[in-house]
This record gives sequence, structure tokens and C-alpha cells, in this order.
Amino acid sequence: MDKKIRIAVDAMGGDGSPKKIIDGISDHNKKSKNIHYLIFGDKEIILKYIPKTLHNHCYEIIDTKDRVEGKDTPLEAAKRGKNTSMWLSIESVKKNKADIVISAGNTGALLVISKLNLKMIENIDKPALSALWPNKIGMSVVLDLGANIECNEKNLIDFSIMGASIFKSLYPDEKAKVALLNIGSEEMKGNEVLKNTYQKMSNIKNSDFEFKGFIEGNELMNGNVNVIVSDGFTGNVALKTAEGTANFITNELKNVFKNNFLGKFSGLINYFNLSKFKKRLDPRLYNGAIFIGLDSPVVKSHGATDYIGFSNSLSVCEKIVKGNLINKIKENIYREN
Repeated sequence: MDKKIRIAVDAMGGDGSPKKIIDGISDHNKKSKNIHYLIFGDKEIILKYIPKTLHNHCYEIIDTKDRVEGKDTPLEAAKRGKNTSMWLSIESVKKNKADIVISAGNTGALLVISKLNLKMIENIDKPALSALWPNKIGMSVVLDLGANIECNEKNLIDFSIMGASIFKSLYPDEKAKVALLNIGSEEMKGNEVLKNTYQKMSNIKNSDFEFKGFIEGNELMNGNVNVIVSDGFTGNVALKTAEGTANFITNELKNVFKNNFLGKFSGLINYFNLSKFKKRLDPRLYNGAIFIGLDSPVVKSHGATDYIGFSNSLSVCEKIVKGNLINKIKENIYREN
């Protein structure tokens, strides 16, 4: 039998916690049996939501009454002390009591507390926030999504290597194809950092990924590349734009098929195709951003997601550990330095 994967869970972060966290764990446990969950939070509250179907041998509750609040600044969160559920869950990875940590709590606090507890991987200057996006033929890894507003050439190259490592960990049978997000696809387009990064990336010989040059925003979903790299400012704007567009399309379609009899009739006829389309745009299926560059993996679940989204982010945790992500990053970073 494979070694149990130990997932540290901050049960008190995000909307509707800890109920949605426990429901997400219960849902994930039905699909993945070889997991041990270390659940950090208020034990008295958590026990109210533990279902009878979740056997006590697969989880442990570490009791703490303190939590990081959504309104806290990163500094305030760090000052709340070392007894918050977020801090203790991250610390459990540091102490090798867990293989990976996940939280749906305050993003800024999670990044700062992670950096306070965990070391950077050698030769990486900055960590990055990455996530999965759907494309026409599968999935893409996109980074940085907001951890670093400004980046230099080395940062973008590191992000490319780490992004390719994530992709190979999640999809080991596919080739990682890396591109830099830019305002044009020609070599002369973009600022000096992007143009210099392009030249340096073109000279990298790495069997784990193929460099495909620049990609524009309107090509993100084409599927021609599956690792998209940018600085945190550009990546965050692109992410929010994509999320807003997806929500707009979904809501407009709902309105069209609800407004009159003809719309309802058309919706009924096309129910199967519409259901497939809606599922494809469902953000819960792609929940689970990965904070990489540290010597232990940290996963951020969207604070507003429901238990299904949290369950899917637990699946991301499982794949990261099984795919040996940190060692892949170290091997590829050392190869280029």
C-alpha cells in the first residue's frame, strides 16, 4: 500500500467555514481513501459537522480557538500569534507532520505566514501564486497571479520552470509548453524585461518543457500552450478578467433562456449541451491556487467556494504530493543554475 498522504487543513478560513471545509473533506474522502487529514480549528465547532461516514482513523483535529480573520492585513494576521489555525497548519508542514497545507482563508495572510514559516527553495528569489485554467483541449497552469507585482528576467524564468514542474506533476503524460503573456506575439513587442526573458528562455534546453514564445491575452484559452507566465500584476488582471467574462456569459445565457417561452423551449432542447458548457465554466472545478517557490507546497482554496470547490482543491493537494512537485522544481531549478 502507498504511504498515506497527510494534508494539513486550516478549517476556519473562508466563507461558511468550518462546515464547508468538513463537507469538502467528507466528499474528497469518498474518492480518495489513502489520505490523512490534520484539521486545525475550534474542535467544539468542528465536531458538530463531522459526519458519521467520515471514519475517525482518517482525520485528527488539532484544537485552537484562534483564527485569522478575512479583514486582517497580512501584518495583523502574523501578529495574531502562533496559535491561529492558519499558522499551526502551515507549521505542521514545517515540522514534517504533514506533506502539504491548504487554506480557504485570507490570501495575503497565507502568503506572509507561509513565508515566515517555510524556507525558499535554493536559487529561487521569489515565490509565485499559480492556478489552473481551462483551455479548449485541457488545462493550463498560469502564474504569477498576484504574489509579485514586479518581476525581473530571473523571476520569470524561475516561474516558467516551476510552472512546467506543476504541469508535469498534475499531468505527467503531457508535454509542458511554456509561453510569456505579452501585448503581442512578435519578439520585439513588450517591455525590456519580457524581451530579455524571451531571449534567455529561447536558449534554455530543458527536456521537461518546450518554450513557445509570447502569447496574447486573447489566446489564453486556445490550448496551444499550457503554462502561461507573467508578473503578478498582469496575471491578476488577466485572472479577474477571465473570471468576470465567464460569469457574464453564464448569467447572460441564463437570462436568455428564462425570459420567454421560446427561450425556455430552446433551453430545454439544448439542455445537455448547455449543462456541459456550464460545467466547463464552473470555477469550482479549477479551485486550488498553488503557492510555489517554498520548500513545502501551500494551496489556497477560494474563500467563496462551496464544499465541492474545496473538495476539488483537496484533489489538487493529492496530485501535487503524488507528483513529487517540490523535488521536480528543485531538479529543474538546479539544472538551470
